[in-house]
Amino acid sequence: METSELLKKIRRLEIRTKGLTKHMFSGEYHSAFKGRGMAFSEVRDYHFGDEIRTIDWNVTARYNEPFVKVFNEERELTIMLLIDISGSTDFGTSERTKRDLALEIAAVLAFSAIENNDKVGALFMSDKVEKYIAPEKGKKHTLLILRELMGFVPTSKGTDLSEGLKFLRNTQKKRTISFVISDFTDEHNFIDGMRLTSKRHDTIAIRLKDEAEEILPDLGIVSLFNAELGSTCWVNSSNENVRERYAVQYQEREHQLTQAFNRSGIDNVILKTDDDIIRPLIALFKQR
Repeated sequence: METSELLKKIRRLEIRTKGLTKHMFSGEYHSAFKGRGMAFSEVRDYHFGDEIRTIDWNVTARYNEPFVKVFNEERELTIMLLIDISGSTDFGTSERTKRDLALEIAAVLAFSAIENNDKVGALFMSDKVEKYIAPEKGKKHTLLILRELMGFVPTSKGTDLSEGLKFLRNTQKKRTISFVISDFTDEHNFIDGMRLTSKRHDTIAIRLKDEAEEILPDLGIVSLFNAELGSTCWVNSSNENVRERYAVQYQEREHQLTQAFNRSGIDNVILKTDDDIIRPLIALFKQR
């Protein structure tokens, strides 16, 4: 992609997602993610109704009249975007692929973060860490993340989310809000990695889906290409038993994934390539 075309695409993405962020999302983002605690701000005169425990006894004794301590929330957070860029995310049958969807989600979350003066960092993952961008504040840094994600070509097509999660735990010693954006098509045991990560970081799974993955259409003999393994298999999609088995296996896998996240206490939401992303995210954050 030419640089000029890339910049135009980034600008269109910024306009579309930033507008949604400002008008629909920022309040939910702010209330869903609390700061690290309360920091002392100042002392002021005691007012009727103030809690006794907030009285500053040293200042009160010095001036012989009651003063109370005022605290403000330590608001600054660090948002980490762990983005799956493996071969399976190139799939999509609507106007956008799962990777396009991941880009839009990343933009909404990143612009929400900078609206709240939070830091944003990113980790691009396949079956290894493809790229790490350290957390920083500001619009310029956010646009850097989106530009890198939009034009990035991974060196591997496979998926092993555990590698990215391990890298996060090793590099981010302070608590972060970590969004794992993936279709979770991963044959490795990533749930243990998610559970371990969630002990230190607020970890949220954003599950990318395309409607065509759910049902095998009746198209006769078709080839199914595995983008991660580079292999092809032929399937008779006109066979009703084959289609039914495909649908059942898909639903079982999705149910098991949901159950695994719920057992691990990891908030998760499903976002589809042909659907709105803001409302499901707002619903998720209102539950927190």
